[in-house]
Amino acid sequence: EDEKAQQVYCIIDKSRSMQATFDGLSLLDHAINSTLVFSNIAIRKSDRIGLITFSDKMGAALQAERTASQLKKIMEILYRQQTKFSESNYEGMYANLKKTIKGRSLLILYTNFESNYALERRLSILRKLNKHHVLVVVFFEDTELHALNESESKSVKEIYLQTIARKLAIEKQHMVMELRKYGIQSVLTTPQKLTTDTINKYLEIKSRGLI
Repeated sequence: EDEKAQQVYCIIDKSRSMQATFDGLSLLDHAINSTLVFSNIAIRKSDRIGLITFSDKMGAALQAERTASQLKKIMEILYRQQTKFSESNYEGMYANLKKTIKGRSLLILYTNFESNYALERRLSILRKLNKHHVLVVVFFEDTELHALNESESKSVKEIYLQTIARKLAIEKQHMVMELRKYGIQSVLTTPQKLTTDTINKYLEIKSRGLI
């Protein structure tokens, strides 16, 4: 049974792009909560689960295991994580992953791209990761902008803000298509649906036998 267990790593970006707050919690907090639930599901599905965090420097690195104590180790590591004001160092993260992860794995990367330019800067690293592993990039819609986009405009200012919101929403969809163009899977979601959407993607990948 252990030989059939697949390696799954949750990778959490702790840079300033994860500092935005929704429902009183930062995106990092939402990613941490999602990782805890996801890790429990992965272990129940007989997979080995590991954890990596990073910002400008590498954070925690826990080898994937399927032991009774693994979930407790993950909880203890996540409890200590905090956001950083610095830029994320994807090159450093990639170099560390090459040392840490042995064998093809499913990588669930919790991050956030605030613009197409932000994605383009990291795309070469994401493509390298996807070449050796199955990479799923999990990033966020802006729920406040989405609500604004759905509301009825009553003033020139509101029309202007709604136009901006629509442009940003289209930009996020363009990021999904850009990732797909290079065979990289993604989950574009809201903080409220983060855990459900991530677990559903994981179950889809397992059912399709991609790892």
